[in-house]
Amino acid sequence: MNNLKATKRETVTAGQLNKLRESGFIPAILYGGKDPNAKISIEKKNIKNVLDSDSFLSTVLELDVDGSKLKVIPRDVAYNVISDEPIHIDFMRVVSGTKITLDIPVKFINNEDCPGLKVGGVLNIVRRKVELRCPADNIPEEIIVDLKGLEIGTSIKISSVKLPENVTPTIVDRDFVIATVAAPTVLKEPEKPAEGELAEGAEGVEGVEGATTAGAEGATPATGTGKEGDPAKKADPTKKDDKAKGKEQATEKKQPEKK
Repeated sequence: MNNLKATKRETVTAGQLNKLRESGFIPAILYGGKDPNAKISIEKKNIKNVLDSDSFLSTVLELDVDGSKLKVIPRDVAYNVISDEPIHIDFMRVVSGTKITLDIPVKFINNEDCPGLKVGGVLNIVRRKVELRCPADNIPEEIIVDLKGLEIGTSIKISSVKLPENVTPTIVDRDFVIATVAAPTVLKEPEKPAEGELAEGAEGVEGVEGATTAGAEGATPATGTGKEGDPAKKADPTKKDDKAKGKEQATEKKQPEKK
């Protein structure tokens, strides 16, 4: 159990709290049980290592407030939106006989003894934390999930996890999944053709190109067109155009009659 030293504080205004933070302390409040709420402060360097752990909000700590020791559990941490530094912590007194709801982290063990993972399977984690209802004096630090002997396709449900006495999940209407041992997802590369097939394919391509080029070079362009894109129509020698017919008729009329 981690031990922390704290001191009571009288700072209440924003200016006083900022000055306290600048001096290396984090303002906090202590509540719960029969005692009244107490304003305290903790030196940042003493709590930094514990604060950075994933299980901080579910870890029971022993707090020494000016010589008076008691068990507490962190319930909330406020952070500066710019620097991401902790600026306030809420601690709740641990009172024997009461129950509290906590998010307990999940820890997986014996990965090397899992047949499904050995053959290339993947551990698909559905829940990294599980919400549990725990006695205040019997809070587990983590939930242990043993992967030994699990094959691909196995679903690890909450019913298969051993929980401490009087510790129960808050979800009771279904046997929910914590993780699965899934088959690997592998993208198959297309098969490469043999060298002989590559050579034949290259010759076939050259032949097509030669034929196309020859056809293009030997083609005779159209000498004329009618409408755009249409080939020109050939003149019919047996038919005379309208202008020629008109001239012939005029010539016949002008010729005088022979007496």
